[in-house]
Amino acid sequence: MKLSRRCYLSLVAIILVLSGCKESAPLLKADEQLVKIGHAAPLTGTQAHIGKDNENGVRLAIEEANAANISIGGKKIRFQLLSEDDQADPKNGTIVAHKLADAEINGMIGHLNSGTTIPASRVYHDAGIPQISPSATNPRYTQQGFKSAFRTMANDEQQGRLLGQFATQHLSAKRIAIIDDRTAYGQGLADEFEKSVKSNGGVIVAREFTTDKSTDFRAILTTIKGKQPDLLFFGGMDPQGGPLMRQVRSLGITAQFLGGDGLYTPEFIKLAGDASEGAYSSLPGVPLEKMPNGLAFRDKYRAKYNRDIQLYAPFCYDAVNIMIDAMKRADSVKPEKYLPELVKTDYNGVTARIMFDERGDLKAGAITFYRVRNGTWEISKTLSSTPLQSAPAASQSIMEQPG
Repeated sequence: MKLSRRCYLSLVAIILVLSGCKESAPLLKADEQLVKIGHAAPLTGTQAHIGKDNENGVRLAIEEANAANISIGGKKIRFQLLSEDDQADPKNGTIVAHKLADAEINGMIGHLNSGTTIPASRVYHDAGIPQISPSATNPRYTQQGFKSAFRTMANDEQQGRLLGQFATQHLSAKRIAIIDDRTAYGQGLADEFEKSVKSNGGVIVAREFTTDKSTDFRAILTTIKGKQPDLLFFGGMDPQGGPLMRQVRSLGITAQFLGGDGLYTPEFIKLAGDASEGAYSSLPGVPLEKMPNGLAFRDKYRAKYNRDIQLYAPFCYDAVNIMIDAMKRADSVKPEKYLPELVKTDYNGVTARIMFDERGDLKAGAITFYRVRNGTWEISKTLSSTPLQSAPAASQSIMEQPG
């Protein structure tokens, strides 16, 4: 029996739905080539608001690239997003990586968390797929020797060093307690912070840990309260950081509160409530309004999604455009052809001028510190980390506001 074109397309759509595909491939013209861009992040669960933010940044860049009618290798390119939910779980992250590799993606943006990015990176490396993480900051990601791994923000060695400096020199903390969530991100950042605190003359009076699923921290906080710290540092994400901050204040702990980029979200303030007032967090990069094209990106993002940026969307947007730029320079979408050009990246993005070192880390960057004031995050200070000599001034500046 010969099927009509309409019946054939309907049958294909049914098969795709039944097989669990989230997005069917677009119909291509004879002179078009499909390029699949993979993405993975927690799209369900307590970190879904951050994962969707990442996905939105990737999608916006892909839609703009398709609108630009880019031609590579003599063919018009149609980019397709294949996005998967890794649930912020290392095991699921590896499963998702194999699924995307089997789908023969041309490049990978993600994962969000270090704990999923690190094990998944081996899958992409073995499949020869270039990977750019916009948010995984654990140094181990790029220390494995995989030439396919890159990231668009400062790592925890850079961030942890400046967090320790900020705590001891700018917040004048001497007695410091640390809690981490035992994830690759939370523990890794806390380890780097501890080293920096000690090198800057601070004393660690307590080092406790929890999990990335916990919501009750009163037992470890009671122990910490007896140590009388000047400052409490938390390595983890906002689903734990918000309730932790609330319980810190309810137990009468008056120590200053500092966390990493996982806390710099509107959700942290919502979860912590009034207790969030005065809390500090860091975020790799300069503030959005100081980014080279930050305000324009913010306006595009709001117009497209009718919501504010949560956290990493600008870094995701840059990651996609860096990958496409490497494809254009190589005049090829084949991973083995454009990977050498990715290594040579020198790209003026939304977040910064982006260049990679020999490991795939960002060569230069800044860490900005924020403080909650009147229910919103406000800039406290921006510190540079080994800036490029020719980098834009915004990436090298040290700005300070009262706080």
